[in-house]
Amino acid sequence: MAKQTIFGRISSLLKANINQLIDNAEDPQLMLDQLVRDYTNNIADAKTAIAQTIGNLRLLEQDNEEDVRAATEWGQKAANASAAADKYRAEGKTAEADKFDNLAKIAIGKQIAAEDEVKQQAPSLATQNQQVEQLKQGLAGMEQKLQDLKAKRDSLVARSKTAEAQSKVNDAIGNIDITDPTSDLSRFEEKVRREEAKVLGQQELQASSLDAQFESLEDLGKDADVEARLAALKAGGSSSI
Repeated sequence: MAKQTIFGRISSLLKANINQLIDNAEDPQLMLDQLVRDYTNNIADAKTAIAQTIGNLRLLEQDNEEDVRAATEWGQKAANASAAADKYRAEGKTAEADKFDNLAKIAIGKQIAAEDEVKQQAPSLATQNQQVEQLKQGLAGMEQKLQDLKAKRDSLVARSKTAEAQSKVNDAIGNIDITDPTSDLSRFEEKVRREEAKVLGQQELQASSLDAQFESLEDLGKDADVEARLAALKAGGSSSI
């Protein structure tokens, strides 16, 4: 019964539908952290119970060893008393011999009682030792499961964060016009070409204005030449240069 109770404490969390707990949890990471804490506490309780069971077994083993020693000691006492009785009987001391024979019988009775106690305890001790070994193995297995649970928790949390980050990236990519990734650049290029054309037009206008100004200067020069020759004629000179 004690063994079943301890194993029940160790393995109770394994009976829970962990997948359902995770699916229904608002924050799976918090739920997994709590699961690790509960499992750790569960194992700690099991360790305490197993330690108590082992302690009780060791006390029984000490009592059994004491019974074994007692059986040996009473056997030795019976042998000594019997030897003393034989000695006194050989000397003709019947009363003394009978006294030590009676002591030998008492010692033999106590020896038999101690041996019976050892025999009765043997099956129980063997069974309890076997159970303790099973409990130790079970506890070691649960501690390994706890390490696996922690590793699984860390892996799931990492995967969850990676999936969340990937989802954000996918959303960002979805907002980009993947059918024509150069459409914005093309529009910008067209705007630049219009600006360049505008500059060319301005330059052409400026050039036309300069030509007109130089032409007007040439006209002024011609007029001045005409006036100069006219003045020379009036002065009685030649109109040629």
